[in-house]
Amino acid sequence: MKQTEENIWYASYGSNILEERFLCYIRGGQLLGASKNYIGCTDKSLPLDKKEICINRELYFAKKSKIWDNGGVCFIKTNFEPRQKTLGRMYLITKGQFIDIVRQETNNTDELIINFRKAMADGSLIFKEKSWYGNIIYLGNQNSSPIFTFTHQGNIEQTNKPSASYLKIIIKGIQETYNLSVAEIYDYLIAKQGIVDEFTRDELENIIKNIDEQK
Repeated sequence: MKQTEENIWYASYGSNILEERFLCYIRGGQLLGASKNYIGCTDKSLPLDKKEICINRELYFAKKSKIWDNGGVCFIKTNFEPRQKTLGRMYLITKGQFIDIVRQETNNTDELIINFRKAMADGSLIFKEKSWYGNIIYLGNQNSSPIFTFTHQGNIEQTNKPSASYLKIIIKGIQETYNLSVAEIYDYLIAKQGIVDEFTRDELENIIKNIDEQK
């Protein structure tokens, strides 16, 4: 088996927690509410498995994404914090698919080689300096397969309010994965940097209650 065909878990914590959104990276296509059309992976095989995962790193919203109305998008902090519980979803895919997903996420048109062993040994690997998601984080193993996610190379100090359309994708993914109530999702999101002091209780609750509405 080629190295790129070996299976790994990709752990998502933002919009890719919604399976329909994530599959745009695998099969190609465009999700309602987003403005980008994805080319997909060379190997368009669907994930072999999917599971929920709790990531012990702080979730926050930063940068300005043209894809999501110039609103902030999700990142996790680089430091492990056992008190932080970021709700995630992981998909069992090949290393080759993971590399293709990272290339799409970082707008990398060149060949990309990722040293997964070094990422596991060091706990992380910055493969593209100054890229939004150029830092691979190793999160342990599940059923003998390593778990990886990606985030910024450092913790971004300036946070930014996410758009309602972006939040709806995340909320829909949380409901799909965890089947939480409106109150539980509100409690999870309201304290996040980029959301706290940016949304009133009514505004956030209305977004959660109306996730099926898109522009």
